[in-house]
Amino acid sequence: MRVSILDQAPVSAGQSAEEALRESARLAQVGEALGYTRFWMTEHHDLPGLACSAPEVMLAYIGAQTNTIRLGTGAMLLPHYKPYKVAEVHHMLATLFPGRIDVGIGRAPGGSAEATNALSDNFLQNVFRLPDLTAELLQFLDDTYEPANEHASLSASPLPAIAPEPWMLGTSEKSARLAAEHGMAYAFGAFMSDSDGADAIAAYKKAFQPRQADRIGARTAKQPDTLVTINAICAATAEKAEDIALSSLIASLERDEGAGQNGLPSIEAAKQYKLTPEEEEKLAKRKERLTYGDPQTVARQLINIQRKTGADEIMINTHTHSPADRITSYTLIAEELLS
Repeated sequence: MRVSILDQAPVSAGQSAEEALRESARLAQVGEALGYTRFWMTEHHDLPGLACSAPEVMLAYIGAQTNTIRLGTGAMLLPHYKPYKVAEVHHMLATLFPGRIDVGIGRAPGGSAEATNALSDNFLQNVFRLPDLTAELLQFLDDTYEPANEHASLSASPLPAIAPEPWMLGTSEKSARLAAEHGMAYAFGAFMSDSDGADAIAAYKKAFQPRQADRIGARTAKQPDTLVTINAICAATAEKAEDIALSSLIASLERDEGAGQNGLPSIEAAKQYKLTPEEEEKLAKRKERLTYGDPQTVARQLINIQRKTGADEIMINTHTHSPADRITSYTLIAEELLS
């Protein structure tokens, strides 16, 4: 099966944002060498512990340091932006890195209400307009318009020889049906959902309609293409994986309380964290949804997730305090599934 990487540029305690972003580039290089299919970066705004607010900037930086791995915005939060600008940005990337660029779009705000208001004067209205915004973006990516379209004389230049591949990201059957209607590939974010994505993926495949475009090089899916994103941590032993995972779980609890400005805690600090009864219950539930363990256990769980959801690809999101532990996790998984 195809296996890919989702990177949120997590910042660890004692680490700067610059160091976290450089670790993202290093991870992309390692992922390419290990055989991962694609490397996507998320967009977040004013969220403690996550360093990437402009994935399109990071992709240019990473693209210059890699050669073959596909690179994508996962996701570009479309309600914040004009589709024309999003198309221009990704056409630039696809021109610089031919045949390697994905444009993933979503509709989440990506941050607080204050950050959302600073980015957009009409975010909520644009959320409701997402189907229209999506159609407009695809027109620019495909460079295909109806004659009466107001943008018929406009191109999102430069037009690359191979257009970016559009993906719809979501956590519901609504987003799945929107992707299917427009003939887009579909990514289900199980890592931020209580659902495993099986129903959404099934609905997408049932409703999928191929998109037509006359432009040479347009990336129009002829058949459904899906991935599911999960949180996973792999280590040499189950005990080591559980220790590493605790850091990520404690960080998520701190973010819930508006804390976490210091980044992912070390394993030692995480073990010393005093949990309230409510936090213990939350941690237990989140642990159940986390894929972690030794290489054989994690590989078996990932294969089961693919079979259960019907996804064509698994995308893995991994947060660890130590950058070395994160690279080890992806390495061990690749040795089980990609070698």
